[in-house]
Amino acid sequence: RALHARIGRDHGPYMANRVLQLLSAVFNWHELPNPCKGVRKFKEEKRDRFLKPDEVRRFFEALANEPLADYFMLCLLTGARRSDVCAMRWEDIDFDSATWTVPDPKVERYTVPLVPEAVEILKARREWAASEWVFPGRGRTGHLVEPKRAWRRVLDKAGIEDLRIHDLRRTLGSWQAGAGANLLTIGKALGHKNINSTMIYARLDLDPVRQSIQTATRAILAAAGQGDDAEVVDLPRRPNKRP
Repeated sequence: RALHARIGRDHGPYMANRVLQLLSAVFNWHELPNPCKGVRKFKEEKRDRFLKPDEVRRFFEALANEPLADYFMLCLLTGARRSDVCAMRWEDIDFDSATWTVPDPKVERYTVPLVPEAVEILKARREWAASEWVFPGRGRTGHLVEPKRAWRRVLDKAGIEDLRIHDLRRTLGSWQAGAGANLLTIGKALGHKNINSTMIYARLDLDPVRQSIQTATRAILAAAGQGDDAEVVDLPRRPNKRP
């Protein structure tokens, strides 16, 4: 109970409840007396937060001159989990087929189609890359781990409240739905692991998934004042400097 309370205080109710579930599973697996029984979970509120049309332009403008702009853009353009983007490796990217194969301990691997805007970002970073990681870091993992400070800078500059990095993933799915994509296509694009739908997802071809993501990302770019149908605002880049 003390551990659950402390994690809830320091890291939030969601993290505390997940730790409780994990520990409970460990004790049950080994058929040991389970001290987690009887510990009441914190109430969790489901989030439906995503970038709204009036926030998109401000968000893109706030990325200008931000060293981790590429990271946040790839979180948005791929719909991948923040941890997967942090640990993105060059060997998992196929520029010929415009795909990114993501290692996943639950299902081994899943493939993310890369829209042209994402490919452009990756090719630009590839020119000066000196690491196996797309976003190298100084810690023991070798890659970026915690971009909270950069995220706070972006939100403060954009004047956006209550938005998490994970909400960029939800943003892509929401805009896909708004563009008419069906739920199976969205699930495939986001690498969902619903057991009842996995076989259906596996049968989906990547072409409609790619088209759905591309339609959604172009709508996002248009709302941000970028793209073919809007005034283009180039984000300042430093091609010869490593962020």
